[in-house]
Amino acid sequence: MMDADLLILHAGQLLTIASAGEPKRGPAMSELGLVEDGAVAIQGERIVAVGPSEPIQRQYRAATVLEAQGQVVLPGFVDPHTHVLFAGDRAGEFELRLRGASYMEIMEAGGGIQSTVNATRSTPHEQLLEQSRARLDHMLAHGTTTAEVKTGYALNKAGELRLLRGILELDQRHPMDLVPTFLGAHAVPKELRDHTEDYVQQVVEEMLPAVAALWAEETASRPRPAPLFCDVFCEKGAFDLAQSRRILERARHLGLALKIHVDEFEALGGTSLAVEMGAISADHLVSTPEEELLALAQSSTVAVALPGTPFGLGQRHYTPARRLIDAGGVLAVASDLNPGTCYCESMPFIIALACRSMRLSPAEAIVAATLNAAHALGLGRHVGSLEVGKQADLLLLQVADYRHLAYRFGTNPVETVVKRGKLLE
Repeated sequence: MMDADLLILHAGQLLTIASAGEPKRGPAMSELGLVEDGAVAIQGERIVAVGPSEPIQRQYRAATVLEAQGQVVLPGFVDPHTHVLFAGDRAGEFELRLRGASYMEIMEAGGGIQSTVNATRSTPHEQLLEQSRARLDHMLAHGTTTAEVKTGYALNKAGELRLLRGILELDQRHPMDLVPTFLGAHAVPKELRDHTEDYVQQVVEEMLPAVAALWAEETASRPRPAPLFCDVFCEKGAFDLAQSRRILERARHLGLALKIHVDEFEALGGTSLAVEMGAISADHLVSTPEEELLALAQSSTVAVALPGTPFGLGQRHYTPARRLIDAGGVLAVASDLNPGTCYCESMPFIIALACRSMRLSPAEAIVAATLNAAHALGLGRHVGSLEVGKQADLLLLQVADYRHLAYRFGTNPVETVVKRGKLLE
């Protein structure tokens, strides 16, 4: 008999989401690798066995045995698009939108992203981290074990470097694994409002080299499984297609991997740019033209849908996820947790919303929130499924059928979180 540190036995439904190193596309997104009366054996931070309970119980013994008692066991959720590092809130803007003000109208009046930039710039570093840590606690309690976190609420060189360091500090302090993204091109700061090209020049010539140098210093002492990403908000009122290309080309030259906000409100050609440049993901995709959507579906770029954002804005149009899946694309879902348009810390709610707003099946939504989301961060070989050799991040739900993740909403179905092989209290 072999030794393990932790055994989880007798899951009513064990969702392995096994994939042989690739994301799931098209019909494969409905394949959960479901094992009835399933078990997982964990040694250290890694999974050493997955399968039916009886043979695993015969092969392994462990100091800690967790009886799942018919519950659903599945991989921890991966949230591949968040803006969790910020100060303050924008509840007043939410009320303005209820009265009919649009997102762009609020932004043009000096609110929106700039409002959060003002609050974040003026908040002491430790206070900023404590506010953000509380949000990470809520995310973890709802089953998110890995999350991307963007900069983008400083919009100057010193501030953006402070935010990047803050993400790295939170990654050290918090049980969740955090993947940083540089989003200096989130908006044009108020001091350069009428000089977008000057700000783009700052991003390209000053911020990106400094960010790349900081990352090189960080990874020299602590190698990381995911790259540093560069993102840009390619949208009317933010950065146009040519500016977005210039920023991403410079980032790629400096060794950063690429992401892009595209087609949230208007299509500027950003989806085609993402495919052309080999971006790991293109995010939002609400207004993407059909021909660009089909090109995305045939590419290796992951489409990241953020259904909480149109929901938060009270809009009727969502990412055409059903069309993308049926065309053979790779779809992930994310929270877009941010203070302005989607203050949502719950991936179970995002799964429930994805099924209703984008016509995903519960199985497709779960795959989009685990395995495919991991691939949207370059972590598909490390997390996102329950397979031998992968990191032991998994959840026990207080339900006996995985479909309840989508069927029920407004409550937290997560009873137990295991992160890197450790039971979290």
